[in-house]
Amino acid sequence: SSAASDVYKRQVVKLSGKRRNPYVVRKTAGWRYDKEKDKQVQEYIIIGYAPTKADGLQMLAEYNKNPFDVSSSKITFQEIFEKWSASKFPTISDSNVKGYKASYKLCGTLYNKVFKEIKLADLQYVVDTCGKNFPTLRKLKVLFGQMYEYALKNDVCNKNYAEFVDILTYKDRNPNRRDRNKFDKYELDRIWMQQEDKYYQIVLMLIYSGVRISEMLDLLKSDVYLDEQYFDVIDSKTENGTRKVPIADKVLPFFKAWYDDTDSEYLLHTENGEQFKYRNYYDSYFIPLMVNLGFDKTTHCCRHTCISMLAEAKVSQTTIKKIVGHSGAMTLTEKVYTHLDVRELIDAITVSYTHLRAHETGRNL
Repeated sequence: SSAASDVYKRQVVKLSGKRRNPYVVRKTAGWRYDKEKDKQVQEYIIIGYAPTKADGLQMLAEYNKNPFDVSSSKITFQEIFEKWSASKFPTISDSNVKGYKASYKLCGTLYNKVFKEIKLADLQYVVDTCGKNFPTLRKLKVLFGQMYEYALKNDVCNKNYAEFVDILTYKDRNPNRRDRNKFDKYELDRIWMQQEDKYYQIVLMLIYSGVRISEMLDLLKSDVYLDEQYFDVIDSKTENGTRKVPIADKVLPFFKAWYDDTDSEYLLHTENGEQFKYRNYYDSYFIPLMVNLGFDKTTHCCRHTCISMLAEAKVSQTTIKKIVGHSGAMTLTEKVYTHLDVRELIDAITVSYTHLRAHETGRNL
C-alpha cells in the first residue's frame, strides 16, 4: 500500500512557480540509462495538468480505468480533418470532396484548437458567424458529425458535440442575407460616369454580360473573340453553364482594353498580370468602388441587373437562359431545339440596353 502510494506521488507532481494548473499527471513510459547520473532513470509520458493534487489523482485514475493514446489527446481540429479526409476522400465523388472542403474553410476558428477540448459553443460559433444559408449549414453539420465519428472511433474524444449543433434557427433565413437587388437608373448612370476607370469598366462588363463573377475572373483571352463579339464560358459552377456569352456593343471597348493591356493569359488580371483571386478582387476592388459611390451592392447584383434588363426588354426566356447560363432551368424542347447564333444573343443584349435608355429618356421628359 505504501509502495503504491509512492508510485502515485511520483505520477502526480507539483511544478515550481505560479501556474493555473501546477500539477503534472504522468505515467512511466520506460527506463533509460543516464550517463551523467550513472543510473537508470524513468521516462514519462504526460497525461495532462491539473489545478489541484486531488484533480490530478482523479485524472490519473480515469486514465488507468480507460487508457487513451496520449499523443491523440493533443491532436488539433485541423489534424483530425487531415486524418479523416485522407481515408474518406478516396471513397467519395469529387463533388462531395469539394463540399466537405468548402465546409472546412468555414472552420478557421477551430483549426488550431485541441480537438478533445472543443466544446459545443465553439462549433455553434462557427455556425452563427459564418453567414451561410441553411443548405450550407446542413453540410457543415454533416462535416462536424463525420469528424466526431472518426475522433470517437480513435479515442480522441468521448463525446459527440456535433449532434447538438443548432442549424434549424437558420432554416428559413440567411443570417447575413443581402437582397439581390439590381442597379437602378441612377446607379447605372453613376457607374457610366466612371467608365474611364478600368475597374469600374469591370463592373459594367459584369452588368452587360450577366456572367457570374467567378466566370469573369477565370476567363482566358484564348476564349475571347473580339471580332465576333462573344466569349466562351468553359468552366462554370453548373453542369449546363458552359456557353457562348455575347459582348454588348457598349462594353466592347472595355473588353478590348483589358485584352490588350498586358501579356497575361487572363482577360482580367492584377497589375503584374496575375489572375485575380475572388477574395482579392471583391475585397480590394469591388467593395471599395461601391463604397465610393455609396452603393450597397454585391457582384451578384450585376448579374441580376442583366437578367432584369433582358426581361424588361421582352427578350424571350429561352434567350435569357442561354445568355446567363440558366440552362438547367430550360425545358427539354428548349435545350434540343434552341439554335440561337451569337448575333442573336448580341442583339438581345443590345436591345435590353436600348430599351433601358429609351425608357429612361421617356421618363425624364
